[in-house]
Amino acid sequence: MSDPLSAASRIASSGLEVQSTRLRIVSENIANARSTGDTPGADPYRRKTVTFGTELDRAINAELVQVRKLGVDLSDFIEEYDPGNPAADERGVVKMPNVNILVEMADMREANRSYEANLQSIKQTRELVSQTISLLRASQ
Repeated sequence: MSDPLSAASRIASSGLEVQSTRLRIVSENIANARSTGDTPGADPYRRKTVTFGTELDRAINAELVQVRKLGVDLSDFIEEYDPGNPAADERGVVKMPNVNILVEMADMREANRSYEANLQSIKQTRELVSQTISLLRASQ
């Protein structure tokens, strides 16, 4: 039988890892929101996505979250008329990344809150372990 406090800490730790990856991907998307292709008509940066999954950890008999796949968003690029841009095609149209800053900011906020919740869970677990040790010492 596994220790429930250890299991809780391990589960929250897996949450920290995936939310950290999610924040990194969102940051890449925001940083490249205006990155066009190098040549006229070339494809720009394509938005990256993260897919989560679960995996059974038999040692603690619990499901842990993990990054299942890093992918790309296959939605259409945004086209803007900007004939002075070096990436403009013969019509003066530039393909822009399929990154929506508002969506990315909302995703970042959600990932940040999930990260903080997992971190708080780990802190609470450590506090419970510390209190248990204190109680055991006091009973001797």
